[in-house]
Amino acid sequence: MSEKPAGTAGRPEGTDATLWQNSPPGSLYDYIRVASFSLGSDGRIEQWSERAAELFGITARHAVGKDPLEVFAPADVHQGSPRTGAPFLAEGGLDGRAWTGLVPYQRGERHSGLAEIYVMPSENAAGDRAALCVAVDVRALRGIETDIAASEAVFGQSPLGFFFFGTDLTLLRVNESFAQTFGRPAAWHRGRTPHDFLPRTEAERLTAALRQVLDTGRPVADIQLVGPVPGHTERRRWSVALYRLHSGSGRPIGVAAIATDVTGRRRAEREAAGVRRNLALLNEAGARIGNSLDLETTARELLDVAVPQFCDLASVDLYQGLLAGDEAPPGLADGSAELRRVAYSSAVSGAPVDPDDKPIQVGEVHRYPFHSPCAQALRTAHVQVVPGREGEEGGSELGAVVQSTLAVPMVARDTVVGLAQFSRTKGSEPFGERDTALAVELAARAAVCIDNARLYRREHERALILQRSLLPPGDPEAAGVEIACRYLPGNAATEVGGDWFDVIELPGHRTALVVGDVMGRGLRAAVAMGELRTAVRTLAMLDLEPAEVLSALDEIAHGLGRPGGKQSASRGVRGSVRPADLSEVYLATCVYAVYDPVTRRCTVANAGHLPPVLVEAGEPAMLLDVPPGMPLGVGGEPFEETEIELPDGALLALYTDGLVESRDHPLDEGLQAFRDALTDPERPLEDVCDHVLSALDTHHGEDDIALLMARLRGLSEGCVGDWTLPPEPRSVARARELAREQLETWELTDLVDTTELLVSELVTNALRYGEGEIRLRLLLDRTLVCEVWDGGHVQPRRRRARDTDEGGRGLQLVGLLSAAWGSRRIPHGKTVWFELGLPDGESPAPDAVEALLSLY
Repeated sequence: MSEKPAGTAGRPEGTDATLWQNSPPGSLYDYIRVASFSLGSDGRIEQWSERAAELFGITARHAVGKDPLEVFAPADVHQGSPRTGAPFLAEGGLDGRAWTGLVPYQRGERHSGLAEIYVMPSENAAGDRAALCVAVDVRALRGIETDIAASEAVFGQSPLGFFFFGTDLTLLRVNESFAQTFGRPAAWHRGRTPHDFLPRTEAERLTAALRQVLDTGRPVADIQLVGPVPGHTERRRWSVALYRLHSGSGRPIGVAAIATDVTGRRRAEREAAGVRRNLALLNEAGARIGNSLDLETTARELLDVAVPQFCDLASVDLYQGLLAGDEAPPGLADGSAELRRVAYSSAVSGAPVDPDDKPIQVGEVHRYPFHSPCAQALRTAHVQVVPGREGEEGGSELGAVVQSTLAVPMVARDTVVGLAQFSRTKGSEPFGERDTALAVELAARAAVCIDNARLYRREHERALILQRSLLPPGDPEAAGVEIACRYLPGNAATEVGGDWFDVIELPGHRTALVVGDVMGRGLRAAVAMGELRTAVRTLAMLDLEPAEVLSALDEIAHGLGRPGGKQSASRGVRGSVRPADLSEVYLATCVYAVYDPVTRRCTVANAGHLPPVLVEAGEPAMLLDVPPGMPLGVGGEPFEETEIELPDGALLALYTDGLVESRDHPLDEGLQAFRDALTDPERPLEDVCDHVLSALDTHHGEDDIALLMARLRGLSEGCVGDWTLPPEPRSVARARELAREQLETWELTDLVDTTELLVSELVTNALRYGEGEIRLRLLLDRTLVCEVWDGGHVQPRRRRARDTDEGGRGLQLVGLLSAAWGSRRIPHGKTVWFELGLPDGESPAPDAVEALLSLY
């Protein structure tokens, strides 16, 4: 119907107006190529349609009035078999019967075809017989039948869900796969809208997409729809692709869609994403947890990894006893021991995770009730799930938002060290089995790191105690020297070092200043430092020269790295040490200085250490030009010493490299900054030390820092008595006389008798066993020191005299009456000395008579 009637008054009421509208091109007739013509009573063509002219290729001018066979039948059919067309004319409508048959036709010289002709009887205006003929190209008809069969096969047999929406967005057709996907029969869906089989929000999304595709013609792929399916408890997820359908002329006739059930795939993707997330979390945990050897820092690192990537809230509690260094505190096995909260983190506002109402603060010590899930987790070393307490009367605000909590015991080396709690709030995905396994893994990794930190802290504290015990207590004192010292260990996370300093009082009111640094760190370095410090003190008491002390220390240091501490047979053996033995070689640097307040001379020897800094009044600080030498333990090179004369008030600073060396600046800059900080040596020595530490970067924590500062002040001439006596017997009496006169001048009359007696013994021994002139020297400072010099090299030896012996009791008497005594070598002989404490008015002077009687 190509035209709408001019009038519609006679149309039945209620008839749809669309039935009368002009149909656009693109109908089915365009595909099957339908043509029509009519025959008169004489069997000739009366009317010839344009479609007939198009199908047979003959215009109406050449067809009308002719026999149909002459018009479109092939020549052999028309000429050789005239009867072929007889049924077409006689039986084909003119005799009053309908006829259908296949008739070949020729179109042009090269194209032939086969038409199916339907002849319908009719009458003309005069009442004569006529016929109306409808012709269809059989080849086009067979192609349409094939296409329809293929479409039906694809539509019906495809495993994908196909469905068609019309332009009114109602379903026209669905296949069985779609029906199975959405859980209803195929026939049920005809005429339905998305709201009939999808939830409201999903239906609105699909409707909007359908309108968009229908209006724009642009396809839409992978619309994710979620909804229930009858007979299934699990909500299903579908992936839908939409595209617009067109007629042959391009007119939109609807929207086709393909739906695929991706619930399983989505579940697998979600599980795979969860596995990837867990692996990434474990990888991050391995990289971030345990970077320090600090308990609290390690606990915070665990929470930094877990929140918010794994949970919303988390906390870590550690056993208080283990933190204090106990191996197995009481109550640890049954979970009743005290714990201390060391870390807490939250991605939401609220109180710390705790099954009780009272929140636990970081640093607070607490216990879990015996029957609580947390205590059970600590007892059994198994994870416990603590459900949320929503709706519980009197519960904390946090209990209303927490969905569930995993109480995970932290186990290291088969020992529970604490408890980690991971909580998720309402709205988060609940904990699953995979989450529980991940929580156990995270807690186990952190537990091992925390236990390592705990063991390290214990060993570190023990090493620090050892190290501190080997350092001089407080500020040491010495004659003619004002001492101030500082020792700053590295930060708590670093190992103890081998830095040390010492102040040793030597005979003759001399003082040895020592600073050293064992290379390396840890308990091994601290023990080596203690051994070397003890060796330095022992060698110093032998009154060896500084270079001799370092040479002996070099041998000792090399022996520390060998089994049994044995020394090498020769220097050449050192060069044959195997590379595997280098880790056992103890290397250390040391500077050893001896100051004599009588001569105001300082003798310095260096073993690979930084040179001392000297500051004189009115002069800038300078580094002493001391031969650097090789570190102790290397060997092969002798040590040299330098002697310098220092004025009163000179400041001498000895230090370790931690004071001036840092990764932030080169060593030269540190040394210059140190010298610049010593601009005012006249200030109190304690203030000078504080100023140096504040001016330099001493908080880097990379190495221990030792600083020893000495203000040198010589003994005045009035405090020194020095005489030379001839090697003859009368010198004994002369020595007693000189000693008496000097003590009376110093107003030390309480010491006169004891000093006369002991001086007499030493001078007598010098006459008997010594050589050359005898020198007597008295020194007054913090104590009274008497020295007797002679040219003999034989050292006096104290022995126990028998009752019948007339001699041999002199040195015993010296030992009984003096505070200390000894002998030392000098370049041209020896010196025997004794020391007496000055009277303080409280303790009486030693009684010489009682001492003499005690010898018999």
